[in-house]
Amino acid sequence: MAKCYFTGKAKSFGNNRSHALNATGRTWKANLQRRRMMIDGRMQTVNVSAKALRTLAKTSGK
Repeated sequence: MAKCYFTGKAKSFGNNRSHALNATGRTWKANLQRRRMMIDGRMQTVNVSAKALRTLAKTSGK
């Protein structure tokens, strides 16, 4: 299962609810992007959530 390397965000589960209150299962997928990053001195390809990418860009000065 794909999840964010930094935040741990992954697919979440729940129900769609109609006006008649029928419940059907559904999933919400995290907005994951594959990025190559320098981690522990070597390049790795990791799944990163879009929000984590924005935070990394803000804190790393890019």
